[in-house]
Amino acid sequence: MQYTRGKYLLMVDADGATRFSDLDPLLEKLEKAEKNGLGVAVGSRAHLVKTDAVVKRSFIRNFLMYSFHKVVYVLGIRGIDDTQCGFKLFTRTAAQAIFPNMHVEGWVFDIEALMIAQRLGIPIVEVPVAWQEIDGSKVSLMRDSIQMAIDLLIIRCNYIFGIWTIQPLKKKDS
Repeated sequence: MQYTRGKYLLMVDADGATRFSDLDPLLEKLEKAEKNGLGVAVGSRAHLVKTDAVVKRSFIRNFLMYSFHKVVYVLGIRGIDDTQCGFKLFTRTAAQAIFPNMHVEGWVFDIEALMIAQRLGIPIVEVPVAWQEIDGSKVSLMRDSIQMAIDLLIIRCNYIFGIWTIQPLKKKDS
């Protein structure tokens, strides 16, 4: 993300669970929300919560999903219902402000990206996207859920105690 050239930068999961046809609505909403060249559009599956895509999942998977959302909320990400959808669109300027500030890798890196965006006052919009469950996921429900919770605590504690800081946006010369 730090070495790209485009005006808009799209991040997607490799499994193809979201469709590239959903890029147009993300771009449209991002352009409307953009301020001073800054903005992030987050693809969201939140509208699917009451559909078969989620209802027919196992109890443990749904329990972990809801628990994770609560932990994310408690640790500071507010106003975004689906932080984990891999379909995200950034303005180049937003990506240049966010990604150099990041510290974590792994499943929760996008939560840190969104947290940094919020702290920098970068507009974030959430856009419903089509999504389908893809067999062969690399996620281990229990192991990765525990690791994600630990990583969330690490993120929060490091920012609270000032171990990690966020460099402010650089002002453009007029």
